[in-house]
Amino acid sequence: MEIILKEDIIGLGFKNDIVKVKNGYANNYLVPTGKAAYATESAKKVLAEDLRQKAHKLAKIKEEAEALAAKINAVPALVIPMKVSTTGTIYGSVTNVQIAEGLAAAGVEVDRKKIVVGEVKAIGSYTASVKLHKEVTATVDFTVINDSEPEAPAEEETPAEVKAPAAEETPVVEEAAPVEEAPAEEPAAEETPVEEAPAEEPVAEEAAPVEEAPAEEAAAEETPAEE
Repeated sequence: MEIILKEDIIGLGFKNDIVKVKNGYANNYLVPTGKAAYATESAKKVLAEDLRQKAHKLAKIKEEAEALAAKINAVPALVIPMKVSTTGTIYGSVTNVQIAEGLAAAGVEVDRKKIVVGEVKAIGSYTASVKLHKEVTATVDFTVINDSEPEAPAEEETPAEVKAPAAEETPVVEEAAPVEEAPAEEPAAEETPVEEAPAEEPVAEEAAPVEEAPAEEAAAEETPAEE
């Protein structure tokens, strides 16, 4: 079935192109979504008249596409970091979004839908194409690198910073505790025996009845002497 595209569709064609597709693809998706119209004889005549009237506009569009292509071609090779397995293959895949972001960082804005990236499975150098116009295509060189390599130094620094302050703080706390408790216990131990010692000595001296005992013995001796 022939249809007339109403917008650019990557892999199929550009706006106003007459292309052939399967009936199901046209009836179930392209025509219902407004991306294309049936290429009837009357529709083809209308299209030819529109193109004739818009010839100067189409020429301007092509010139703009060529200017943008020149900017894209002048961009240095992009660097795309990706996670890489031990076997050398990358996790996931490089997408047109990453290429569009790399071009934007270089100062060139491009619709990601116009960027076509081939199959990328390992680190290395590749080329993506940017289809700006039916007659204008730009290229973008990019290099896929291993994103896991710069992480090694970061892992070594982390434990070193954590252990250093922990080792310094621990002895400071242990030394301060015994210094404050030692003088607090010594005066308490000295005051207790000082108060008890003088209290026991006078009690022992006053209560001793040792001197009266000889007086009773002397009296007993005198009595038998008189008899």
